[in-house]
This record gives sequence, structure tokens and C-alpha cells, in this order.
Amino acid sequence: MPSRTTRSITLTGPDAASFANAQFSSDVLALAPGRWQWSGWLDPKGRVRALLQIARPEDERLVVVPRGGDGEAIANDLRRFVFRSKVKMIVSDVLHIGDGDAVIDMHIREDDSGAIHFGEGHSSLRVGAVRSDDTTNIDAANDDSAWVTRHIEKGYAWLPDAAIDALLPPALSMERMSAVSFNKGCFPGQEIAARLHYLGGHKKHLHVVSSERALQEGLSLCVDGKAVGIVLMCNAASTKPISLVVLDDTAVQADTLDIDDMRLHIVSTFDA
Repeated sequence: MPSRTTRSITLTGPDAASFANAQFSSDVLALAPGRWQWSGWLDPKGRVRALLQIARPEDERLVVVPRGGDGEAIANDLRRFVFRSKVKMIVSDVLHIGDGDAVIDMHIREDDSGAIHFGEGHSSLRVGAVRSDDTTNIDAANDDSAWVTRHIEKGYAWLPDAAIDALLPPALSMERMSAVSFNKGCFPGQEIAARLHYLGGHKKHLHVVSSERALQEGLSLCVDGKAVGIVLMCNAASTKPISLVVLDDTAVQADTLDIDDMRLHIVSTFDA
């Protein structure tokens, strides 16, 4: 399986946390040094422009890791809102995603190469450069099926291009992940996100499905020619592939769903 990559955005300065808190959907000010949290950056209509993991290695340093999308483009858009905030923004070179050693859940560890390990308890997600003299890191970058499977099963999405600016937070189960806070003040898209939170009405949910063959990430799922969902992630390395998909509730009437010329078996469903 080819390596997934990203470009992180590092925010530094006395206003780094307050700037991030004003832009992102999570409560960044509550994030303690040495820990990480889920977050997102929404557009004014509440759609998810970026799904994020935010680490706080130091009080005045945040490392924002986009799960899909173009980190440089995200940073360029963010710079338009800096105004007088005392914050500097640096975009990394291409970073590889792989499995890391066990790190306490929601804590971080920086290794000697500068890579950040996002703790998940018995494992971690390593985000960093691949060093030519480090065969362990090379293997982790080239064989990422373990973390991909783990994140599919936990409902931790990685967004293909087709899903960016297309989904609202409930479709990605962001409240379950504490990636959206309604007690911290305003942020882009808050009005729409809060309306869905308090009034409900959103009819798309995140599901794990199995299939006889691998699904293409970003594929639009259709029934009788009507789009009813999208594939976010797939572990194609498995003999029986599993995928993380978003589906319209109206299309999910049973544990088995016929989509175009394939049959999907719903393994689990995540709350908003």
C-alpha cells in the first residue's frame, strides 16, 4: 500500500493558541502542552475544509496536521485571518504517515528525527520525514495498512479530495471525537454546526463497510443512478477489504446494501 503523506502547519508565538482557537472547531485553548486533540476547519456554511489533528508540544507551539487536502493551501487561507495576531506560520516539507510505538492516549512524543507520535494508547500515529538511514521509519511509511485499518475501525477519517468542502461535521462523527466545541466562542461555520447539534436533522452518517473487492477512495456511491454516499478510506491490503464511508440514512435500510454492481455489508455505524 503506498504511503500517505501530509504537510503540517506549525503555529508559533504568544497568540498561536488563541488564533487557532478562533479558526478551528475544537477548544484549542484547553489543549495542554504534551497532548493532542481532534479538530477541524469549517467554511462559513459549516462544511469541513480540513479534518485536523492538533499537537501542542510547547505552550507557544502548535503543530496542525491535515488529514487530507493541501497543507500549503490551507496555510495560505489561514494567513488571511492573522491580522495583528502575534503568530508565525510555517508549512513543513512532505511528511509520511506510519505506525509508531505505544504512547499514552491523546498524548504526544517527538522523536530524535522531529517526527511527532500522536498517542492512541497501545500504538501511535507517526507523522514525520522518512530518513534514508532509518529502515524502521521507511517500512512504516511504505506499509501503513496497520494504522489505516485501525483508523477505519475507529472511524477516524482521512479525506480524499472529493470529500473536502463537501461534508458537515456530523457526517464525519466529529462531535464523538470532541473535534467540535460549542462552549468556546465563535469560529467559522459555528452557526450551522450548532444548529445541527441542537436541532438535529442531518441525514448522513459514518459507517465501516466490508466488500468483496477494494473500493476506490473518493468514489461516489450510487443507487439507481443517485449518489448516496462517498468512500473516504479503504484498506485494500486485506483479503476482505473494509472501508470507511459516508452514507445517506435513507439508503441504509439493512445491514447489506447493494451499490451499483457491488454489495456492501455494514459492519458498524458511528454517532454524529
